[in-house]
Amino acid sequence: MPLENIENDAKTRGSVFAVAPMMDWTDRHCRMFHRQFSARALLYTEMVTTGAVIHGDREKLLGFSAGEHPVACQLGGSDPRELADAAKIAEDRGYDEINLNVGCPSDRVQSGRFGACLMLEPELVAEGVAAMKAAVRVPVTVKCRIGVDEQDPEEALDRLADRVVEAGVDALWVHARKAWLQGLSPKENRDIPPLDYGRVHRLKARLPGLFIGINGGIATLDEAMAVMQGLDGVMLGRAAYHDPALMGEVDRRIYGETTADVSPRAAIEAYVPYIEAELARGTRLSHITRHMLGAFAAVPGARLFRRILTVEGVKPGAGIEVLFAALTALDEAAARAAEHADARPAGGAVAQA
Repeated sequence: MPLENIENDAKTRGSVFAVAPMMDWTDRHCRMFHRQFSARALLYTEMVTTGAVIHGDREKLLGFSAGEHPVACQLGGSDPRELADAAKIAEDRGYDEINLNVGCPSDRVQSGRFGACLMLEPELVAEGVAAMKAAVRVPVTVKCRIGVDEQDPEEALDRLADRVVEAGVDALWVHARKAWLQGLSPKENRDIPPLDYGRVHRLKARLPGLFIGINGGIATLDEAMAVMQGLDGVMLGRAAYHDPALMGEVDRRIYGETTADVSPRAAIEAYVPYIEAELARGTRLSHITRHMLGAFAAVPGARLFRRILTVEGVKPGAGIEVLFAALTALDEAAARAAEHADARPAGGAVAQA
């Protein structure tokens, strides 16, 4: 679904919910698993560099299943011509949106002159956006920070936003923290710089016609719905990955659908045909099931479920029976927990024989 259609829909039915692009996490198997929880959430690839897209194994980098739509491709790069070429390749592969990474603070992206360091070069970002807009018909969006290092977030974010709006950007997703390129690791940059949701809301007030989504530090769907008020979208990263069950409520609570919420068990059962097809193609079971380890957080048997998948799932030739064994262990743990609860009298002490 093109983002302009999503945006128009958001104005009448609510905002967009997206799962953030996350390196080493949001691969095609992860996205297909997340899709089982929500038919409407906007999913993102891991960041792929323009050079890799242009010169590398495109099927490995950009391959995805039709069931993932709507799905966006996030690019890392700064050369306008390369961005245009990579965007066209991604569009030809069927992606619904092209997103430019202006937020990742790792040393690798800094050395390659892309990611968060581009907050210091808004004119170059705008050139890249304009080049991609000229090359593709799908929406072109930007994901950024509110600033880097000693930048004033008020001036830095406004300047970037103004430049990309002039270039025709379709949406701006803002991680509501600064990134410190010097002195903090990528992991520390996810937690240490303070959140400033108000800065994103002030940007929306100044640019009401621009689709603006918010990201950063949002742990639950309740928090997401509160933070996104007055904005066009909300994006969750680690929370959605480690507790995918929260996405089972997204279609009802965010989009107003009347469909029933999707439980982790229902999502996994719906995912089984995909797993079986991937196993037949030679994909290792652990490459798929590693994304579902958090599906049953705080449920009796969750630890055993994870242990079976992590220990047995990595063995050569591991098949779908490992997943079924993990689910059976979960069911047995739930039954034991229920029996234990039934054995307790109203006062809480265990009944004596």
